[in-house]
Amino acid sequence: MPILLDLFITFFKLGLFTFGGGYAMIPILTDDVLAHGWLVQEEIMNFIAVAESTPGPIAINMATFIGASQGGFFGAVLATLGVVLPSFIIILLIASVIKGLMKFAGVKAFLSGVRPVVVGLILATGIGMMLTVLIGLEQIGEKVAFDWKALVIFAIIAATHIVWKRVKKKAPSPIILILISACLGMIFYGLIP
Repeated sequence: MPILLDLFITFFKLGLFTFGGGYAMIPILTDDVLAHGWLVQEEIMNFIAVAESTPGPIAINMATFIGASQGGFFGAVLATLGVVLPSFIIILLIASVIKGLMKFAGVKAFLSGVRPVVVGLILATGIGMMLTVLIGLEQIGEKVAFDWKALVIFAIIAATHIVWKRVKKKAPSPIILILISACLGMIFYGLIP
């Protein structure tokens, strides 16, 4: 199958069968991308970091980055279109019948059943990223290789969040935490061998 068509179909399926937004999509996206051999685990983690640090929804950013890495400009366009199109069509259909739709017990039951799965997928993504980035564990049974620099950056960001919240009585902006993390990454990984 040509790479452009494969990108579109893969991201269309991701967009069609992933509920709960971009974070819930990450475990499924990771499996698909690794299965296709498009990226390795470390590259996916880097793409997630970039996608989270740039404006826009993470799912669209990830589709665009992966599409571009595999198929250039047209790969980016088709992967992005693929991930967005199912939601666009479904929302368009739901919007036309939403008032009558929410009264059905089946719809309420469906949404009640989907919510815990979404929470589980987001939690799995967070735990998986934490294990990979901080302790270098990608597969169960692998030897643990702590990344002390990442652990220190994580501790600094966590401490910054806690102190900020106590002093300012509100959580810090994610933008501030991303900028601090980026600066710490440049210091620890760029200047300290």
